[in-house]
Amino acid sequence: MDSRDSAIWKEVIDDEMSSVLENNTWVLSDLPPCSKPLGCKWIFKKKMNFNGTINKFKARLVIQGFRQKPGVDYFDTYAPVARISTIRLLIALESIHNLFIHQMDVKTIFLNLNLDKDVYMKQSFVFWFQDKPM
Repeated sequence: MDSRDSAIWKEVIDDEMSSVLENNTWVLSDLPPCSKPLGCKWIFKKKMNFNGTINKFKARLVIQGFRQKPGVDYFDTYAPVARISTIRLLIALESIHNLFIHQMDVKTIFLNLNLDKDVYMKQSFVFWFQDKPM
């Protein structure tokens, strides 16, 4: 937060937290007995244009799921990704039918998944509540 871009970083943190809160991503609760909360951390990234200029700043609050144990804390994993052959097919169809392709970024796709098990995360709002009234 000491960088010259700190005002921009605070703005993207506010945007991320607003998105999380608007989607009712979590509920604050007391930790049940025999439960271990997972940690979390902020991921900051500058998205660059092809010429090296900054396109946008991104901040994500992520849970440290790598601390979970397979078969104990979770059983299945799934990450939706497009295969290159699917992308090539779509580009070919666009070319054949004279269509237009628009790219969009879905920021909160994973915030809308339903979990079949409760996951507890430690709070980490140091940056976000720094300038906010309590």
